[in-house]
Amino acid sequence: MSRLLRPLLRATTYTRLLHLWVPMLMVSVWLFIDPTTPWMPALFLVPLGLVPAMRRGEGIQALLMLTPGEPEPGISQAPAANWRDRLRTVLWLELRMLLGGAAVFASVWLPILTFELAQCAWGGAPAGILLLDRLPPHRAWALLAPLPLLVFYGVAVGLGELITAAARRLLGPSAAERLAALEERTEQLLERTRIARELHDSIGHALTLAVVQAGAARAAGDPEFTDRALGAIEETGRAALEDLERVLGVLREAERPVSARPTLADAGRLLESARASGAKIDAEVTGPVEGVPGPVSREGYRILQEALTNVLRHAGAVPVRVRVRVTGGALALEVRNPLPGAIPGPGRGSGLRGIRERAGLLGGTAVTGPEEGDWRVRVELPLG
Repeated sequence: MSRLLRPLLRATTYTRLLHLWVPMLMVSVWLFIDPTTPWMPALFLVPLGLVPAMRRGEGIQALLMLTPGEPEPGISQAPAANWRDRLRTVLWLELRMLLGGAAVFASVWLPILTFELAQCAWGGAPAGILLLDRLPPHRAWALLAPLPLLVFYGVAVGLGELITAAARRLLGPSAAERLAALEERTEQLLERTRIARELHDSIGHALTLAVVQAGAARAAGDPEFTDRALGAIEETGRAALEDLERVLGVLREAERPVSARPTLADAGRLLESARASGAKIDAEVTGPVEGVPGPVSREGYRILQEALTNVLRHAGAVPVRVRVRVTGGALALEVRNPLPGAIPGPGRGSGLRGIRERAGLLGGTAVTGPEEGDWRVRVELPLG
């Protein structure tokens, strides 16, 4: 019983009923103008629903009145971007008016029916609004009087659930909006992973080293050793500050919208920056880079950036060969440079690990390591 009566205690039940009543205001006004054509407001909704901003207005209303407080209501607040969205908005408006008419009918006539049954039970003559004036007065009608109210309760709750499900279906995000939301979510996950990795590898390592050096200097009691330890702590702290500033730069960049972040179309600027640092870049780009999907293009840019940064950090100003190729269903990116004196071991370094993680999140592959006297980074990312 408590489960059946629970909707009575929820504010959503009443806001949904109010949402159903709202379209009937236009119908009520029209009936004053021309009561012989009550269907005319439904005809007016067709051109109204084709206005792109109407979908946004209906989405905001649905969010506030049908799904208040829900974290993921599944209702869009964006204007119609194409004809499919506009037709869905027209269908939504017509359905909302239809269900609103049913809600108003139940809200008016069912309580009146209860009132007239109660009048008959009390021995009085019914008002005759619902043709109950022929019923003989009898106390037995008191048993039937609550039934219309129970029916009204069920109709109100049921129509509320139905209009909410319709809103999620007809006002839900379009395919383009879902893709944009997926891109945003993917970008956030990638940046969070990168920031966590940077903080753990750089700042955590620096702080651990400083603590160990300070503890060893205090235990040794040797002024010369203490000077060396302080120098090491100073150098480690300075490097940690530089890494922290770099991580904060990533955080500041994360506030920018996804569409404003660099893609492979901006790779020329990245290559020029590497050339300015002394590297001799031999770059070749083949295929329609501008047509690469946004997430793949942005991550391709980041991978290229990380690969060039690793070259400058570990090998210095050396010749670098960069190949970017867009084929039918994949983006292939390769960066080669002469091997430095010390070859990094497999899996070491946050840069190489970051490249593999970025490629893996997009369903691609990344191969890093020595090959024929060069250090090679080769990444393939699917475009689909």
